[in-house]
Amino acid sequence: MAVLDDLLAGTRARDGVFNLTILDSPWAIEIRDEAPLALATLVRGSGWITRAGIEPLRMETGDVAIFTGTTPYVVGDSVDTPAQLRIHPGGVCEPLPGAPADYSARLGVRTYGSRAHGEVMVASGTYQVPGDVSRRLVTALPPVLVVPAAEMGGSVLDMITGEIQRDAPGQQSVLDRWLDLALIMTLRAWFDRPESDAPGWYQAQSDQVAGTALRLLHEDPAYPWNVTELADRVGVSRASLARRFTALVGEAPMSYLTGWRITLAADQLRSTRDTVETIARRVGYANAFALSVAFKRVRGVTPTDHRRAA
Repeated sequence: MAVLDDLLAGTRARDGVFNLTILDSPWAIEIRDEAPLALATLVRGSGWITRAGIEPLRMETGDVAIFTGTTPYVVGDSVDTPAQLRIHPGGVCEPLPGAPADYSARLGVRTYGSRAHGEVMVASGTYQVPGDVSRRLVTALPPVLVVPAAEMGGSVLDMITGEIQRDAPGQQSVLDRWLDLALIMTLRAWFDRPESDAPGWYQAQSDQVAGTALRLLHEDPAYPWNVTELADRVGVSRASLARRFTALVGEAPMSYLTGWRITLAADQLRSTRDTVETIARRVGYANAFALSVAFKRVRGVTPTDHRRAA
């Protein structure tokens, strides 16, 4: 299994919150949804993204932006236009001073703005990121990234307007799966861009040595791996594997495996009631004591304390 597949499998939209905002110039929307991961696209129109600590970023029709962290951000026609609408957690839309006189709180299902055929249409969706596997992906991303429309699959993005405004049985599940697909496509396009500074584990996946080793570790993290056997399975010497893997991924193979096992264990401690002993064996440790020692060394707390805090 590819590393990105593993990380995305733990980053699934559940009860995602969606908004379709329609406005005329001058326009600006402040988004304070407090979600750790969000996606937005300009269905029509163009504008700027402003967020504390980053340079403003331009967006054109069809471009997709991904936001990480809970810091508010503004999407508007100019970096100087004051926000007219504010999106709160749960998709609650608040009109601000200067909001259009014909503002309607509900133009339709999940839809807000001035009029149905306004100049600009902004679609957004948010993720909650409850698990450690998901956070491993989020921490590899910048606070804001923008992927041009030309690098996105238009057929998927074209669906969103109608889907957000529909109120059919199972619609939340449809929107969640759309958000998953849009996220995957956007991240794949972003990581392939030279300026993305893609994490080592992503760049290494295409390497014959490091990529093969990564796939083996992710396919069976519970296997009692050592560098000698891993190198034999890859078809290179121990020294060659260690050198190539460390150069591309940024850490030694067994160090990477330990981090991944602890991440998997941390997620299972949060999301299941399985015993520490059961989880330990599932992720590759002989018993609960061995997992506890490794967990405390990597995370600074015991598995039991981690579960209690969650």
